[in-house]
Amino acid sequence: MKLSIIIPTFNRQPVLSRAINSVMRQSYLSDRSDWELILVDDGSTDSTEAWARDTYPNLVYLKQDNAGVSAARNQGLRQACGEWIALLDSDDEWLAHKLETQFALIDQTGLKVCHTEEIWIRDGVRVNQMNKHRKVGGWIFERCLPLCAMSPSSIVIHRDVFECVGEFDESLPACEDYDLWLKISCQYEVAYVEQACINKYGGHADQLSRQHWGMDRFRVLALENLLTQNSVLSTRDFEAARGMLLKKLGILLKGALKHKNADLVERCQASLRRFN
Repeated sequence: MKLSIIIPTFNRQPVLSRAINSVMRQSYLSDRSDWELILVDDGSTDSTEAWARDTYPNLVYLKQDNAGVSAARNQGLRQACGEWIALLDSDDEWLAHKLETQFALIDQTGLKVCHTEEIWIRDGVRVNQMNKHRKVGGWIFERCLPLCAMSPSSIVIHRDVFECVGEFDESLPACEDYDLWLKISCQYEVAYVEQACINKYGGHADQLSRQHWGMDRFRVLALENLLTQNSVLSTRDFEAARGMLLKKLGILLKGALKHKNADLVERCQASLRRFN
């Protein structure tokens, strides 16, 4: 099978049709049968299951106990039959040319990871991205260090990449995509489509960035894991990652001292001693 498309979801039935229908409208898929759409229901308590089975009987529907988006994506990966994997968050939307444009670039470059430009929509209004969110291609490891440099909904990845670097880290409550992109970008060159290919929606209450304070806490964990567990980092990448870790730890420590968070102060100081 050529392609597996994975949509994780939790209690988002009202917006889920937007994501699924955007897959069905893909020009790349219009005359193909070698693809599958996998919907992974992460323990929804709304009407998602009955609605999905009735409305889209041809998709692969998987349901699990609520375990988070990483576990849902990983469940989809383990069940996927495709040579290529595409991810789509249940609150986002692909533009009709998305896959066609990406696979044209993949064929041209021979690369195994491809992401695209995106349109941001917050509370129904299109907003401009800040310069720090600007997307690029190539060897982008250092661009991935400050914050998440690729959107999961824009990604197409060859199965070999997951077999090399592993799956999403289910121990991270958030920034699981940041963690995986670091593991990928230190080993793989990334293709980038400059044309916007997705609508990325934000502003709703169930976004992970709204549910957790201090997202750099999780980026610090990802960087610590990368520096201690990844033996393939070049000297340059190792020092760049260590420098970013020390910077983020300093910022976290300052905030922890201000708010008298003794546990976080102790943790930051211990990590600073270790990596300094």
